[in-house]
Amino acid sequence: MSKPDSASRIQPFIEKYGMNPAEFLDSPSSYKSFNEFFFRKLKPEARPIDSAPIVFPADGRHLGFADISKIDSFFVKGQTFDLPALLGDPALAKKYAHGSLVLSRLCPVDYHRYHFPAAGIPSETHTIPGPLFSVSPIALAQKLSYLWTNKRTLTQLQTEEFGTILILEIGATCVGSIHQIYTPNQPVEKGAEKGYFAFGGSSTITIFEAGKVTLAKDLLENSSKQIELYARIGTPMAE
Repeated sequence: MSKPDSASRIQPFIEKYGMNPAEFLDSPSSYKSFNEFFFRKLKPEARPIDSAPIVFPADGRHLGFADISKIDSFFVKGQTFDLPALLGDPALAKKYAHGSLVLSRLCPVDYHRYHFPAAGIPSETHTIPGPLFSVSPIALAQKLSYLWTNKRTLTQLQTEEFGTILILEIGATCVGSIHQIYTPNQPVEKGAEKGYFAFGGSSTITIFEAGKVTLAKDLLENSSKQIELYARIGTPMAE
């Protein structure tokens, strides 16, 4: 999708999925490949940042869990959520064992840049290598472990009010490229751009320390019914 001839796919894609080019920072005709269009930037006014203290980091379909230790009951019986494997650090996993977690799933039609959910100071990003299996709901229902075996990245965001927030980007089928564009160890504002995914579907995971936040009511209500909540970056995720 980085080849020049892939640009011919852009306009049919926009028309098929009813996308709004008025949101795009650049004209659809300016993209030199489908991949350039895929990780396109949007005009700032297309994704306003709410005054809520913590906002969704990406456009997508979201599931929220108030207590990570109880996630097992959500998925197919017999599948255990392995936080130490996801984080690649048993000590870190112990600290967040009863924290809150939000899984945000991006589809190919979505805006594929991800942002910081709160203001703070981000660490360097640590890459954990792995394969690129699908992380669609159907795939996760069959094998939840794709979340912690796929290639993923981990950043720690130190905040004044909410402790240290863990931010992960999960690679998936056709998404081997996770690009970070922020400057580590420099303060960032809530909603500031963190990076982008190249072509394909993908996910982010946001993890909070126990007792630091309360996830949005509509997010918890939908998740309790095993229904993903669609929300855009910048809308309220927690307080």
